[in-house]
Amino acid sequence: MEFTYPKNEKLKSKNTINVLFSEGKSVSKYPLRLVFVENRLEESERIKMGVSVSKKYFKKAVDRNYFKRVLRECYRLNKHILANHLEKPYAFMFFYQSKDRLTHQEINEKTIQLFQKFVENVK
Repeated sequence: MEFTYPKNEKLKSKNTINVLFSEGKSVSKYPLRLVFVENRLEESERIKMGVSVSKKYFKKAVDRNYFKRVLRECYRLNKHILANHLEKPYAFMFFYQSKDRLTHQEINEKTIQLFQKFVENVK
């Protein structure tokens, strides 16, 4: 398994993002949330992933960017949990939803738990 996050895995399509927010389902593991929908629009990749940190919780762009980097890194290291259990292509949006400043290690542990929860819900 490659631990990469290539450009073609990044969620950029406005149509897919709109479908995610209108029809998507979600799973949560405080302070993380994963919104997902089966990706019918693009068949090229099995996973399309986007990350987001709310301006509501982190006013400074420096702080938001830090947590987005941490989320991308946690996804990159743990995406095999998702990829090994998906038959259909999915689009995901990965959120950090708290004012609490967890460490990288804590966020990584929560990411693993969140991805496992997603796999259980999809089966």
